[in-house]
Amino acid sequence: MLLLKEAHLLNYINKNNKMKKTTLFLALTLSAGLLFAQKKTTTAATVKFDAATPSDALPVAENKTVIAALDTKTGTVAFEAQVKGFTFGNAMMQDHFNSAKWFDSEKNPTASFNGKITNLDKVKFDKDGTYSVNVEGELTLKGISKPLTGKATLVVKGSAIHAASDFTIKLADYDVSNAGGKVADEPKITVSADFK
Repeated sequence: MLLLKEAHLLNYINKNNKMKKTTLFLALTLSAGLLFAQKKTTTAATVKFDAATPSDALPVAENKTVIAALDTKTGTVAFEAQVKGFTFGNAMMQDHFNSAKWFDSEKNPTASFNGKITNLDKVKFDKDGTYSVNVEGELTLKGISKPLTGKATLVVKGSAIHAASDFTIKLADYDVSNAGGKVADEPKITVSADFK
């Protein structure tokens, strides 16, 4: 829709003088710059999964190729991870994690979070600092979506933003077996992303 309006404006200006054309070009460039400044993305966010127990330290994994987005104007936050992107130090644990009893990566190849910062007014994206925020949204694992509320920290430094959060989930909520008590019923999830 926006592109159509821009096309109509350009057609109108083509019929007028060069000065108007230059003015519109500058205005469009400025608005595009502001739009891109509001949406921050990365393809190298990290999600850690820690379901270790006192009797088994193996169920710990990390995925460093998570796609993440943050809209500084609306507070919208989104993460998406390929389930097979989680790597364990033990090949057998890797197989269990991707199996049908666990996260069934063949049928459900991605895990995602879509939410919003609910106290966005507390963050000054134009001022360096560390800000605590509240996030609400929906976490989808194994094709099951559940509401999730948590806290996150945003560190603003120049045009860069570092986001970090940790929380726990209940495996039973996502129809994931706890492997006979060998893994934690409520694993800890740690998320971090650097937006530039």
